[in-house]
Amino acid sequence: MDIGDEMRQVADRAREASRKLSRISTEIKNRALTEMSEQLLQQSAYLIQKNKKDVDFAVESGLSPAMIDRLTLKESTIRDMANGIKEVAALPDPVGKVTSMWRRPNGLMVGRMRIPLGVIGIIYESRPNVTADAAALCLKSGNAVILRGGSEAIYSNIAIGRLLQDALRKYEIPEAAIQVVETTDREAVYELLQLEEYIDLIIPRGGEDLIRAVVRQSRIPVIKHYKGVCHVFVDADADLDMAAKIVINGKTQRPGVCNALETLLVHREAAPRFLPEMARQLREQGVVLRGCEKTCDLVPDAEAATEDDWYMEYLDLILAIRVVDSIDEAMDHIARYGSLHTESIVTSDYANAQRFLNEVNSSTVLVNASTRFSDGFQLGLGAEIGISTTKLHAYGPMGLEELTTTKFIIYGNGQVRT
Repeated sequence: MDIGDEMRQVADRAREASRKLSRISTEIKNRALTEMSEQLLQQSAYLIQKNKKDVDFAVESGLSPAMIDRLTLKESTIRDMANGIKEVAALPDPVGKVTSMWRRPNGLMVGRMRIPLGVIGIIYESRPNVTADAAALCLKSGNAVILRGGSEAIYSNIAIGRLLQDALRKYEIPEAAIQVVETTDREAVYELLQLEEYIDLIIPRGGEDLIRAVVRQSRIPVIKHYKGVCHVFVDADADLDMAAKIVINGKTQRPGVCNALETLLVHREAAPRFLPEMARQLREQGVVLRGCEKTCDLVPDAEAATEDDWYMEYLDLILAIRVVDSIDEAMDHIARYGSLHTESIVTSDYANAQRFLNEVNSSTVLVNASTRFSDGFQLGLGAEIGISTTKLHAYGPMGLEELTTTKFIIYGNGQVRT
């Protein structure tokens, strides 16, 4: 069997499973999710053993520290995965929810009901936790899922997938509701992306090159998230101690993730009081600073930023800094260089806070908080299947509701159209 036929069989099984999922009760789905969570915890030593094969190979292959960080499974990571699944089980089931109902002049009752999307393909790099997060969200929302992780995480993903399928079997849910593609052949991705008659949506998670390649090749709708060029704007009257904590957290807590801070914008009135001390704290954390001319005047050891720096998702301990004359200039900078991911303003000015919320059109906008909160788990969605920067039905962290759509339902008593 060639790779095209193999992927067609995977997709066909997923399509059949998605039809059967529509008949499975919320109670059974929740029991299966609880079993998945328990299996991950009980089998943590097994998962870490399998993951070590991936990590060892990644180190030998020279993958970046950020990629290895995303790849590594620890006891704490597995607990987070298990807790994420439990949170999904505890969330309301969106499937079958009637979101609105109205009566027409002819007596028809018209409403909208949430339904699953169907079959979802997830193409991702490095992060084995995506396997568990995506599977849990798709099962709860009634979708079958095809998971194609990167070759660097193949042993980890297969191990997690088999544990999750064990839980499905226990509750007589079709195994094909959760399938991990076990081949590392890159042709498998291309073949999956052609199967528009079986797969309803593709969600890629990974670097910009991967996502652009998926968009170019896919005949199936794609939810895109090219990169996370996230900004913090420190306003003229910001609480500077608060701002420093937000900047340090956004840049250094986990620099290799998409909601990490990449560009700091500082109002010119705050810059002399803020930047020298902020630069000292960042240097202590090992952060390399690249600044505009005004920044370099205030922080002489900062490197001069180039035009390319304002577009960069570093995913590393590097921070671009720009001094701006006003909130308008800050928002203009974000509109020009941002990636519609996450932006934060630190301010004591209510009017400016509201302007920032209303006028910045990124998928997550915060006031006086770290960009690191742009995350499904942190926002109460349980887990997340990805962060959409595509202005379609889903925008920002994608939880259960974003994995459903709505259909019209109509109650009549014999009406006919004249």
